[in-house]
Amino acid sequence: MESPDSPKAESRSGGVVGILAFAGIVAALTQTLVVPLIGDLPKLLDTSASNASWVITATLLAAAVATPVAGRLGDMYGKRRMLLASLIPLVVGSVVCALSSSVIPMITGRGLQGLGMGVVPLGISLLRDVVPKEKLGSSIAIMSASMGVGGALGLPFSAAIAENASWRVLFWVVAALALAVGTLIWFVVPVGRANPAAGNSFDLLGAVGLGVALVCLLLGVSKGADWGWGSGTTLGLLGAAVVVLLAWGWWELRTREPLVDLRVTARPQVLMTNVASILVGFAMYAQSLVVPQLLQLPEATGYGLGQSMLAMGLWMAPGGLMMMVMSPIGAKVSAASGPKVTLTVGALIISLGYGISLPMIGTDSPLSLLAVTIVTSTGVGFAYGAMPALIMSAVPQSETASANSFNTLMRSIGSSVSAAVMAVVLAQMTTDFGGFALPSEDGFRVAMLIGSGVALVAAAVAFFIPVPKTAAEPEPGTAPDTTPETAEAKA
Repeated sequence: MESPDSPKAESRSGGVVGILAFAGIVAALTQTLVVPLIGDLPKLLDTSASNASWVITATLLAAAVATPVAGRLGDMYGKRRMLLASLIPLVVGSVVCALSSSVIPMITGRGLQGLGMGVVPLGISLLRDVVPKEKLGSSIAIMSASMGVGGALGLPFSAAIAENASWRVLFWVVAALALAVGTLIWFVVPVGRANPAAGNSFDLLGAVGLGVALVCLLLGVSKGADWGWGSGTTLGLLGAAVVVLLAWGWWELRTREPLVDLRVTARPQVLMTNVASILVGFAMYAQSLVVPQLLQLPEATGYGLGQSMLAMGLWMAPGGLMMMVMSPIGAKVSAASGPKVTLTVGALIISLGYGISLPMIGTDSPLSLLAVTIVTSTGVGFAYGAMPALIMSAVPQSETASANSFNTLMRSIGSSVSAAVMAVVLAQMTTDFGGFALPSEDGFRVAMLIGSGVALVAAAVAFFIPVPKTAAEPEPGTAPDTTPETAEAKA
């Protein structure tokens, strides 16, 4: 196979990075694709509002279960192959949604779309194989930012189509984009190195156990506000999640070829990076829940800005683009000082973004909230590029994809918890407006303070990540393979 450091490979690496980033953006579009339709879904699908909410929940659950599985299969059967395989349910799910006229097919299609969310960690891991070392840091940063870019661009994209054409066009467009991505990957993106975990058996029991635990956890977190946090259903799901996770951990530590190698995950550098990822995921998602509401609430409230869905999406879009713009700068900081520094700085910038929002709530210009999203997105761009670099410099080649997928899962868990916490805060701190209860100005301030505080904790965790001195300026993906088989061979 052609070396990623050869002149020919170096000359085409930019195109490869662009295609993989495009794949991440298309996958991320599915997260915000249906946001403009939330209010209309019960009528469109002839169902209740509570049933329609599963159109969003199904994607979250499917993505959480599929991401670690796709990562492990990528290590075993090839990252490019699993990238292409992940795009299949994304295409099929989009077509199913486009043809749906009732809630069950729509939920099914959205679940299939969620199965395609392993594209981003698989793409990041493939970069380790096909991009020259000197470009690896910036390439990882750009690929990591694609998730945020896709989520931010999804709002104006879907709002514009929903307001000017049939809602079904949304899903046909995503299906076409996913097909285009698959074609580009097939013809342009190289296969990569030989699969380091080829020949290993797949830990089916571990996959099922983790899937059950994640479904219980995320269902309890995402639906707790609707069902009641003290209800038997919510408490039962959260309790089941704890029990199944403990049993899953016991199994993973005893099986020879686990889905997730918990011994590697427990390495201080990996463990603390994953903890920071949960916190950054929480902080990142909080502003994406709070700012859109402030933009859309009526001006008569005294703090809402009365923007339409399309205008709100357009005001949010520059934040996503800022992630992509700042990612190469973050990579340069990582090259000079190490990704630990970049992650710490990124979390501090996120906290600063929330901090400057406090005096801006209640102003009569959306420019103030635009400044907030740009600052926080700058921090997210720094942090998201640094986390995969820290992970890949601490895990063996044979576990690159699974470790990255697990890290992506940690961010998703942080986002899910953030959604639940922000929902509770804004539901408890309300004001009466024409007979309707709306989140109060103080509620938004408290939500922003929580986001700022969590980002500060993330910065503290990142600061204390124990990176070995020899890896102070790491090339992502240069960690030695320290699996038992390698150690035995050296002995």
